[in-house]
Amino acid sequence: MPRYITEKGIRGRYYSRLEQYMGTSWIDKLSVKFDSDEEVEDYAWLGTPPGLSEKKGERHVEAAREFFYQLRNKDYDGGLKIPRKLIERDKTGQVDMLIEDFAERGGSHWIELLSALILAGTGDSLGKCYDGQYYFDIDHSEGSSGTQLNLLAAGQVAKLGVTTPTAPTATEAIDAILGVIAYMLTYKDDHGKPMNSGAREFLVMTAPVLWSYLTKAIFGNTDSAAASNIIKELEKDGFRVSLAANPLLTYTTQFLTFRTDAPLKPLIRQDEIDVDIEILGQESDHWKKEHEMLVMAYARRAVGFGRWQYASHSTFS
Repeated sequence: MPRYITEKGIRGRYYSRLEQYMGTSWIDKLSVKFDSDEEVEDYAWLGTPPGLSEKKGERHVEAAREFFYQLRNKDYDGGLKIPRKLIERDKTGQVDMLIEDFAERGGSHWIELLSALILAGTGDSLGKCYDGQYYFDIDHSEGSSGTQLNLLAAGQVAKLGVTTPTAPTATEAIDAILGVIAYMLTYKDDHGKPMNSGAREFLVMTAPVLWSYLTKAIFGNTDSAAASNIIKELEKDGFRVSLAANPLLTYTTQFLTFRTDAPLKPLIRQDEIDVDIEILGQESDHWKKEHEMLVMAYARRAVGFGRWQYASHSTFS
């Protein structure tokens, strides 16, 4: 039997691949991770602190606005059976590939949870955020912000009106993306002050079909008329827009835009037990009885919404 097919070797390969996979995804850009040690965690979302103003008389001190938000951890598991004969006959690294693929499935679990949350954000029972509204909605309001919306269409951003909504040209997509970002820059905090005035980095996400059109807008050097791509030109000034294709989204004419350079993120990951594996190997009763190795993964976690002001849902029409 090859020396590397041991419980220790499998464990090392699993966690190595899991770490590598996590580093290549959009998870960390869009979500902040909080450690948990309770079944339910309370998040007392605080409004933004006040800025500076001219001192006249007593010091200007305001109480932080507090919101209440709860996330409940859930249990998740999955197992992989590896037949004894495969382990004993493996000379081509098939077991390695199985373990690495199993690790990638574990690494994609956050993507699955966050994607389901995003899809629920336009009107599902899971889609309520800290202010009690749907995450993507038309009537967010807190403190002195006034009524605001992050469920955008051509009525808010005129450039979302295009010739073919399912296949925008590079020029149309460039104008629409910049129009949406410009709209997001107008969001106000609960003190009525600009929320995203310092924003410099954004990520656009959509389903693969529409992604193939938006790539030209974000990565192309020129637009449809062979003029310089403004999004690329803005990179010289430190303004960056990245792009992610998410096969779990069902969009045909919609895309998401997230601010990614703020300390708090648009989404939340809550982790009580990170992905852990248990192996029933050559020394186990299971091996002797079933003639197979069993690799079982387990996690206890939850996902939720962060600041809606760092996200928008846009529809081409």
